[in-house]
Amino acid sequence: MEINKFDQVKSGVQEIIDFIAEKNAKEASNKLVEVSEELDELLDFAEEDNDLMEISRYQVLLNQLHQKIIGLNGQATTSI
Repeated sequence: MEINKFDQVKSGVQEIIDFIAEKNAKEASNKLVEVSEELDELLDFAEEDNDLMEISRYQVLLNQLHQKIIGLNGQATTSI
């Protein structure tokens, strides 16, 4: 059984979503950096168009999650 090279990224994205749901902006941000680095590495070695499209989808998703994390940080500072 072949291991999908995007499984680790997918798992990391789910962790980010979980941290956001818990309103844990710091951990979500840390995980986002980690997953972004994994994506960059995949991009460096991508040879097929399908891989490039998948990486692009994850990059867009990570950008959206980053905006959510920024929103959490704003909520945290306004609620103090």
